Amino acid sequence: MPKPLATAQPNGLDFFAAPIRAALAASLDVDESLLQLERPRQEALGQFALPCFRFAKAAGKNPAELAANWAEAFSVEHITATAAGPFLNFSIDEDRLAAVVLESALREDFATGNEDCTTVVEFSSPNIAKPMHVGHMRTTVIGAALARFYTRLGHHVIKINHIGDWGSQFGKLVAAWQRWGSNEELEKAPIAHLLALYVRYHEAEKQDESLPAEAKKAFQELESGDDNQTRATWKKFTELSLREFEQVYARFGIEFDFVRGESWYEDKLTDILTWLDSSGVLKEDAGAQIIDLTAEGIKTPCLVKTAHGTTLYATRDIAAAKSRWEEFKFDQMLYVVGAEQTLHFQQFKAALKLCGAEWQEKMEHIPFGLIRMAEGKLSTRAGRVISLSEVLDRAVELAREAVDKKNPELATKAEVAEMVGVGAVVFHDLKHQRQKDVVFDWKEVLSFEGDTGPYLQYTHARCCSILRKAERSEPVLEEIDPKLLRGGKDLFVAVGRLPQALREAAQKREPNTVAQALLKIAAAGNSYYRENRVLGLDDDALTDARLAVIDMLRRTMKLGMDLLGVPAPEEM
Repeated sequence: MPKPLATAQPNGLDFFAAPIRAALAASLDVDESLLQLERPRQEALGQFALPCFRFAKAAGKNPAELAANWAEAFSVEHITATAAGPFLNFSIDEDRLAAVVLESALREDFATGNEDCTTVVEFSSPNIAKPMHVGHMRTTVIGAALARFYTRLGHHVIKINHIGDWGSQFGKLVAAWQRWGSNEELEKAPIAHLLALYVRYHEAEKQDESLPAEAKKAFQELESGDDNQTRATWKKFTELSLREFEQVYARFGIEFDFVRGESWYEDKLTDILTWLDSSGVLKEDAGAQIIDLTAEGIKTPCLVKTAHGTTLYATRDIAAAKSRWEEFKFDQMLYVVGAEQTLHFQQFKAALKLCGAEWQEKMEHIPFGLIRMAEGKLSTRAGRVISLSEVLDRAVELAREAVDKKNPELATKAEVAEMVGVGAVVFHDLKHQRQKDVVFDWKEVLSFEGDTGPYLQYTHARCCSILRKAERSEPVLEEIDPKLLRGGKDLFVAVGRLPQALREAAQKREPNTVAQALLKIAAAGNSYYRENRVLGLDDDALTDARLAVIDMLRRTMKLGMDLLGVPAPEEM
């Protein structure tokens, strides 16, 4: 695991965590790093909690007695300590809490970090000549969110799209193209035609024994390195696919630093095989080259070269990892790839370890669950695919209908519908725990109420509307009396927890943490402006104070949605 992330400047509730730990460490004569503050099980108990179990034995007391003693001795301005059984809870004075959170949340460096390290994130990785389907959504939005988290926390982030543009499947596709391909159909709908050919191949090979031989020959021609017709065909398929992929990424607002297919490592494969051989890990098995991983507790060997002389996915992944280490000297490299590939990552990491590549410890597989539709598990071979473009188009269409009903006079309906539809799809994925399967339900995805993207977007748009109607200059924070901020404690606590939520999400590789934190902020924000009138007050000072709170909510919602990749419309 990487070292703990640090913020550039303590803000939000972090502002209070530091003095609590410092005071406890000084009075108890313990290392401050041992004092891990938690969130109380009940919000009413305070903003921080310290379990006393680990300190009780050394003190010769039971945890509850120790907590009571520490509570009595604790003394930090604006913070009260109380014991609740074996837990020591800390509550921050409401006025001080509001003033600190408001000031820090309105700064540009709110929820930032200063980690000086390099993080490589590999995500999305669709296959050439196949549509980006709904099954690619999780890797794409999870990987992009993690990349944004690390960027916000100060990492030098390198985003790589490792395109699947090599392998025996391309021999099959070329063989199918040579038999049934149509240039007319390819020009009209390139990916749809290529998918149809791929499906037809798998249907036909069951009855036609000559077809697999043709596919094998085509892949050997592709791997030969010669500038032949097979390679020209493959290049054409690649260019057409990348053009379509870019349209999808543009809608998600995603850009990559490098788009490198497996083919990018083609000229490195001979050297990789030589390196593996010189490391003493290669063994011959029925003419193939394998790496025996039993010493690493893995029964299945890693196959790196077939008896026919062609390389495999594992060979190219080993080449990619070694190349990236030599190029980037990363502190961590994250592979955002489905859980079904767990054995593959165990194998190729174990292979690198056997070769003495200590840097493999910096590599981590970030698995995630499946996204499920009513039709069942998706299959490219069977042609049972819902393209990601189709999902986004349908989401935008439904969003347009909802926007028409809510705001028929809106001048920017098309733009807002795109933002709402795409945001709904992204947030629906990220609000779930990464490793759990996600069931895609249109009614839930696009609801303007509950735990949805449109609910967050509407909260942000409502803040923008209030601030537009106010037509007042930005208030001076130093002139705001903290007493005028009362009534918003739940909101200030929710906003104040965002920096910690971001660090936790980055450490656990779990976007759900930020998504859930944002839902709490939105709920508290909606409660605040239901219960605290903002416009039309006779008291200018109170109006300015409440407008500052609304601006804080707007900025925080925008920041959180930006981190997740959810667009933030100013009108809905």
